[in-house]
Amino acid sequence: MSSKDKISEWFHLYSDDIYHFLIYRIGSADVEDLVQEVFIKAINGLETFKGNASPKTWLFSIARNVAIDEIRKNKWKKFISFDLIHEPKNLKTPETVFNENEATLELYMAVQSLKPSYRDVIILRGLKDLTVSEASFVLNWSENKVRSTYNRAKAALRKRMGGNLYES
Repeated sequence: MSSKDKISEWFHLYSDDIYHFLIYRIGSADVEDLVQEVFIKAINGLETFKGNASPKTWLFSIARNVAIDEIRKNKWKKFISFDLIHEPKNLKTPETVFNENEATLELYMAVQSLKPSYRDVIILRGLKDLTVSEASFVLNWSENKVRSTYNRAKAALRKRMGGNLYES
């Protein structure tokens, strides 16, 4: 399979997950551009992908770095926009879910209020269901740090939501 075909396949498999991750991570209307940036970086760095992790995990690590870069670029902007112009097709988007369920909006706002390390681990482990090993790879942390930070993040999130956090 050629590099172009591989990235194309990964885009079809994982672009919606990357999109949702970036929405939760930075809450910006420019997320589609960032998704494209993630896959451009993946194309440019494909030769560095050794296969030590799954493609999805590798793409999440790229997406996390893109999100961090975007936050640094726009640090002075302290607003969240839900004006999503182009949304993934055939899936419920965060905007659709928010309109259907106020509790999801409350969860989103609570996640956004967490410090970045807690937010990252909650999104990856709690919302995107990555394993401890996968989250460890994306965050470049030890598995023990992922476990302990995830537990602390859940406690902080539970506190922000007044104890109304579903335990999975």
